[in-house]
Amino acid sequence: MDYKIRRAQPGDEVGIHRLIVELAVYENEPDAVFNTPEQLAIDIFERKVCESFVVEYQGDIIAYAIFYTNYSTWNGACIYLEDICITEEHRRKGIGEQLFQKVVDVAKERKVRRMDWQVLDWNTPAIKFYEKIGATIDKEWYNGRLFFNQ
Repeated sequence: MDYKIRRAQPGDEVGIHRLIVELAVYENEPDAVFNTPEQLAIDIFERKVCESFVVEYQGDIIAYAIFYTNYSTWNGACIYLEDICITEEHRRKGIGEQLFQKVVDVAKERKVRRMDWQVLDWNTPAIKFYEKIGATIDKEWYNGRLFFNQ
């Protein structure tokens, strides 16, 4: 199959958003997505809050990775991988590994000391993938979060 991995560009936000909704359904949170394609375009392309790679197949966006620079007081600049999502029919074809590697390449190019992400404890396929590539899954930290109504 002919998959093309590339940086997201204006116009991709609709396909990325469709997959974000698909990911929310997969994670049993179908009503949790408040982001919009319009806001994604602003955040990725104008404000540059985050960056994205997409995977294109026959003109459709079938996968994405969204990541951004964060900061560790102990390690300095780091990369945080917010999401990798591959539409269901294209999973288990090596796309996730290639997409993940693209983000790893950015992290190495920028000489950051660490790359972080989260995985749900029940997402066994993702956990197995991360273990296969030699990642550490930290079970000691709890996540804190505040929500603000805009």
